[in-house]
Amino acid sequence: MLELQAGGLEATLVPEAGGIVSRLSWRGPNGRFHDVLRPSPGQAPSTAAPNFFGTWAMLPFANRAFGSVVDDGERRFLVPANDKDGTIHGFGWQSVWRILDHDRSHALLQHRRTEGPDPYRYRARQEVVLDEAGMTIRFSIVNEAEMTLPFGIGHHPWFPCAADTRLALHAKGALVFGEAFRAIGQQAFPDGGPYARAPAFRSAEVTAWSFLGWDGQARIETPSTGLAITLNASESLNCPVVWAPPGADFLCVEPQSHAIGAPSEPAARLAAPLRQLAPGEALEGWLRIVPEAI
Repeated sequence: MLELQAGGLEATLVPEAGGIVSRLSWRGPNGRFHDVLRPSPGQAPSTAAPNFFGTWAMLPFANRAFGSVVDDGERRFLVPANDKDGTIHGFGWQSVWRILDHDRSHALLQHRRTEGPDPYRYRARQEVVLDEAGMTIRFSIVNEAEMTLPFGIGHHPWFPCAADTRLALHAKGALVFGEAFRAIGQQAFPDGGPYARAPAFRSAEVTAWSFLGWDGQARIETPSTGLAITLNASESLNCPVVWAPPGADFLCVEPQSHAIGAPSEPAARLAAPLRQLAPGEALEGWLRIVPEAI
C-alpha cells in the first residue's frame, strides 16, 4: 500500500490488488473534507471481483468481451472468463502491480503478462501523480507477443452521487444496445447527447451508455456537498462508458479507447474497435481528476 499527498489531496494505492487507487480525498479551502472518488463501502480492495470504489485500470481491453471471445475480424480466440457473461475489464484489475518508483506525491507501477491460454503478452504501466490541484494517471500497454494483436485500455473511476448530482458531458454519438447491453448499432447526437445540459444524474432505471466521439471532458457537480469534479482524458480515450444501477450512490464515467463489447461484437467493433498493435508497439492514455468547491 502506498500513500500519496500533495496540497489538500491524499490518495491511497494498493499495487497488490490490481494497482487500484482505492482512495482520493481533498480538503477544500474552507477546510471541508471531500471524497473525490467513492470510498470503500466497508470492503478491502480485492482481485476477487471488480472493486466498486476508487479507480483502476482496464487492459488489455476495457469492459466486456462477451462469451470471453476476442474477434478482430481476422483472428478469433478465447480469453479466461472472470464473469458470468464472459470476461470483464481484462486482466489488470486481477493482477499484482510491481512498484517501480515512488515518492511523496508520485508512484510508477508495472504489470506484465507473460503466460496464459491466449496470445496476450504485454507490459502495462501506470504513473499516478498528485499536484496541488488534482490527480493525473498516465497509463500504457506494450504488446510483447510475437504477433499483432487487438488491444484496448481504459480506467474505471467511481464518483460519489447524491440526489442533486448533475453530470455534464458532450459526445457525438453512442452505441445502441440490444439484449444484455450487446451493441446492435449506433446513434448520432447533433446536440451533444443526453448530458449536454448537465441534467440530474440519478435515475430509477439502470444508466448505461457507451459514448462515441467524446470531447474529453466531464463535470460532476453536487451542490448539497459543495463539490465539483472535472474529469479530463486524452484523445485516445474518447469512448467513455457512463454507468450506474438504479438509484445508486455512485456514478461511473470510464474513459476508454473503444466501445463496450468491441472485443467480441461486430457492431461495437464497427463503431470503435480495439487498436491493432504490432510487437513492441504501445497504446497510451491519461486521465486527470480535479476537485473544486462550489
